[in-house]
Amino acid sequence: MSFKPARRPHFFYTTAPLPCPYVAGRTERKVVTELAGVSAESLHDRLSRGGFRRSHNIAYAPVCPSCNSCIPIRIRAQDFVPSRTHKRLNKLNADLTVREMPPRATAEQYQLFQHYQQARHGDGDMATMSFYDYRAMVEDTPIETSIIEFRDRQERLLGACLIDRVGDGYSAVYSFFTPEADERSLGTQAILWLINRT
Repeated sequence: MSFKPARRPHFFYTTAPLPCPYVAGRTERKVVTELAGVSAESLHDRLSRGGFRRSHNIAYAPVCPSCNSCIPIRIRAQDFVPSRTHKRLNKLNADLTVREMPPRATAEQYQLFQHYQQARHGDGDMATMSFYDYRAMVEDTPIETSIIEFRDRQERLLGACLIDRVGDGYSAVYSFFTPEADERSLGTQAILWLINRT
């Protein structure tokens, strides 16, 4: 007779309603679960295919009543055809150096992150994050994670994107960039880079 230990069950919880950080006057709710242990990567992979995102060691998906504005998008990279706008962005940003870095927070990244938060989300929770909070966002990960840096010819950091490796590609966790470079559309450029990388 052989003994097979039971798998640890994955528990899912629903958060209490909170003010929505994206749509004024609305509330948000999420279903969340912890990503931990030896099955963290495979669980994350399965959940990401089902529309879950990751923050630290938590996977979450929006379950907001009467709202579906925050829909995660999966792009089939092999079928993607860039539009004229995408081609224009690739040409405009051809002068940038892109580096995939290990998930290690730097003071330079944090300074850019703070600048982005103050300009774009000044009244949001993330605008008050300390360096230690930012470091936890980048480094507290149970799965294969990188941070992509976009630098100009003077080596100035213009944008960054925290990414996770999933079974069939990449998942963009969070991107931020200098608001003074709006014409570069670096959030979109990060996605285009990931599509080309897949």
